[in-house]
Amino acid sequence: QVHLVESGGGLVQPGGSLRLSCAASGSIFSIDDMGWYRQAPGKERELVARITTGGNINYADSVKGRFTISRDDAKNTVYLQMNSLKPEDTAAYYCNARKLRKLYTNTWYDNYWGQGTQVTVSS
Repeated sequence: QVHLVESGGGLVQPGGSLRLSCAASGSIFSIDDMGWYRQAPGKERELVARITTGGNINYADSVKGRFTISRDDAKNTVYLQMNSLKPEDTAAYYCNARKLRKLYTNTWYDNYWGQGTQVTVSS
């Protein structure tokens, strides 16, 4: 089992910045990638950014150039630096970790989630 704890959310004005942190503990070996998702009221949860153990990164188009995902392996922590925040970035942000599983020809991911941290962008 992987335990994820997020921190760093809060209220910020448009154009401001926040940094989210996600500390992983437990069975963190063989984690293949970690990422951040967000969910606004009445909307589906969406991927914001993901980073693999190999260092590959992908972002949602809506955050490219504004958000940066990074990780500190020594601290088992992943960060999401959010700059130039917009009101539409308001959402609950969730940390995610995935482990790729294989059985014969079948592959799937085990997903682990944090409890979420609220980000509100408002003047």
